[in-house]
Amino acid sequence: MRVLITGSKGQVGHCLTEQLKSHSNAQVLALDSKGLDITDQSAVQAAVNEFKPTIIINAAAYTAVDRAEDEVDLAYAINRDGAKYLAEAAQSVNAAILHISTDYVFSGDKEGMYTEADLTSPQGIYGESKLAGEKAVIEACPRHIILRTAWVFGERGNNFVKTMLRLAKTHDTLGIVGDQFGGPTYAGDIASALVAIAKVIFNGGEDKFGIYHFSGFPHVSWCQFAQAVFDEAVEQGALNKSPIVNSITTADYPTPAKRPANSALSTALIKDKFGIDASDWKAALQNIKAYINI
Repeated sequence: MRVLITGSKGQVGHCLTEQLKSHSNAQVLALDSKGLDITDQSAVQAAVNEFKPTIIINAAAYTAVDRAEDEVDLAYAINRDGAKYLAEAAQSVNAAILHISTDYVFSGDKEGMYTEADLTSPQGIYGESKLAGEKAVIEACPRHIILRTAWVFGERGNNFVKTMLRLAKTHDTLGIVGDQFGGPTYAGDIASALVAIAKVIFNGGEDKFGIYHFSGFPHVSWCQFAQAVFDEAVEQGALNKSPIVNSITTADYPTPAKRPANSALSTALIKDKFGIDASDWKAALQNIKAYINI
């Protein structure tokens, strides 16, 4: 199995690289944005022609949700065009492509969990660009997996858990949004899911291509997630005390981009097709000190 990973220094890309490099039957080419600019079509095709992957995993993305409202062209160049070029290159060497997408392709107005069959309706540039990327991948390469996820956190990069731990050191009280709900998802679990899918595809799972949801469970609000982080940090000795957490509304914390009120993704399909369980985000907080100062 020859695997080309893009975005190798991101939260998921780093975990993917580490996990795949430990597999004796996997040859891995892990590239960050400096190693491969996915918006450069000729560079993408050249890299694929040289390495000849059997699977491409696209973990590269423009994820600055608010900044995307102003940096429209850049968001589309990475999230749509880059995804398209990778999918076209995959198709040219008969490789499969595994592409990470997002809950932001939905409006967030639904009651209950979103399934893969629900209609998409992004509310901002980030979501629109990611949906455009999904469509480009599907059109360019029939041998595709689109993996939608949400609320990603891990030991590397910038994410909600690390922000909360940093703020807790300087604030006695924090107001955290309590009317947006979703499933926090550990980056290492996303990587594990992608590795498991790659193995199935490589070993002949040609009937399993399509769109899947993978995220954390149980579903909580940002406010509840923050409290869980602080509780673990205090219990494990990473914080002396938890700040007081006050639930605020989305209207109390306006942002340039609209966030989905409901980001709860159903993971029933990926469980049925691949035997992959939802991310256990509470278990991923068991070593909370790993999220501090990295």
